[in-house]
Amino acid sequence: MSAVLRLENITKRFGSLVANDSVSLSLARGEVLALLGENGAGKTTLMNILFGHYVADEGHVEVEGEALPPGAPHAAIAAGIGMVHQHFTLADNLTVLDNVVLGTESLWRPWQSRAAARSRLDAMSSEYGLTVDPDARVGDLSVGERQRVEILKALYRDARILIMDEPTAVLTPQETEGLFDTLRRLVERGLSIIFISHKLNEILAICDRVMVLRRGKIVHEMPTEGADRHILAEAMVGHAVTRPKADPMAPGDAVLSIRDVSLRSATGGVGLNAVNLQVRAHEVLGIAGVSGNGQVQLAELISGLSRPDEGSLTLFGETLTHPTPAKVVKLGVGRIPEDRHAEGVIGEMSIWENMISEDLRASPISRHGLIDHSAAKARTEAQIERFDVRCPGPDAETRLLSGGNMQKLILARALSREPGLVLANQPARGLDEGAIAYVHGQLLAARERGAGVLLITEDLEELLALSDRVAVIYHGRVSATMDAKTVSPRELGLMMAGHNPQTGPQGPDNAGAAA
Repeated sequence: MSAVLRLENITKRFGSLVANDSVSLSLARGEVLALLGENGAGKTTLMNILFGHYVADEGHVEVEGEALPPGAPHAAIAAGIGMVHQHFTLADNLTVLDNVVLGTESLWRPWQSRAAARSRLDAMSSEYGLTVDPDARVGDLSVGERQRVEILKALYRDARILIMDEPTAVLTPQETEGLFDTLRRLVERGLSIIFISHKLNEILAICDRVMVLRRGKIVHEMPTEGADRHILAEAMVGHAVTRPKADPMAPGDAVLSIRDVSLRSATGGVGLNAVNLQVRAHEVLGIAGVSGNGQVQLAELISGLSRPDEGSLTLFGETLTHPTPAKVVKLGVGRIPEDRHAEGVIGEMSIWENMISEDLRASPISRHGLIDHSAAKARTEAQIERFDVRCPGPDAETRLLSGGNMQKLILARALSREPGLVLANQPARGLDEGAIAYVHGQLLAARERGAGVLLITEDLEELLALSDRVAVIYHGRVSATMDAKTVSPRELGLMMAGHNPQTGPQGPDNAGAAA
């Protein structure tokens, strides 16, 4: 097969950090190449060089034998390169339709072909199972819905080379299967794909070849035929990796009770509808669902960011009529938010400032209303060591951390206080195998210590490995809870898509009630 893309001896430095170290790779026509590596290994940097967001210090890129101008995304797009970004590159103040067509029509054209664009977008949404309202403002969408827009935006441009960075993070198993079927058809017609994912089963299912980056260098290359997830995980991190699983434990008293709660969405989308939930000490309750079905509202309710329009919220036996973030944190809720960049940390602040952000008034951090910098940094250094946050030190800007280390920082802040309830919203999204195993181990340690854990995730493997009981959220309603040891991924996937395995399709008014 002829090579449609070549990267030759790409080197990129950020100060003393060598993000890419003389990396070379080629991509054949009709090939799906997996790029695998730990968080911070240099994968995203390499793809940003390919797409023109960064300029390499050394090396060059060729497309169809022609040199690609460095630092020019418009040239990459013109050469037929499309990119589905892990961290979104969308205009929040524009609609979905405007984001998808932005840059595809001449500025000198006196009018837009919006009807034709809408028709094409609707057809693509239906074909790929990526449902999203074309008229919705992107700033009002959930994280998962924004990722769907990123996928549609790239496919809309008829790319011949497609870079996909964690493209299935928000899809059900059935939707992932459908996307893979579509990608296979496109590959048969000559599309070439660079597929970045930490879901090793997906890499084995869709990819032809795997290249592994470690600390900026290519350390392994192998065909997927004959490989398994254990081989790939060990190649990625340099040693064997085993994800922990929950051992049986007797549940304790309820730490969270949600009774008949309804909550209108502030943006006019899906809210919560007569939700009943109970999380007990020594247990993990997993909530599955396609993004945009009320997970945001559920997390905001428990975090103290919103109040129920109907029903009640009880934490540790205290019914909260006016919940606030300060109140729920003080009561003993550890919060791990869905979007670590936008909600979990403030990137421009130092690591120590982010670490103490929920304990500003606590001794010994605060003395007479002033922050004791020495005490704050000493505590941060202790948590950096305990939670293995790999960073230059407590004074470094948090935005410089890799995704995995940023998540460890959030875990350290939430779990070091030994909360009685842990709200873990997509805790391992976008993390590598080593980081996933670490995060899962910390959540299970909190469960063993006596905390209750509410796990909100779209990853069914994660859900079933960690949970004691599971439920599905669909159109703002939560199903009855099920035993995680007996329910199947297929059953959950059908329920996430709005189909009850026993009764068939379900609508927003008959999605069930939780036990």
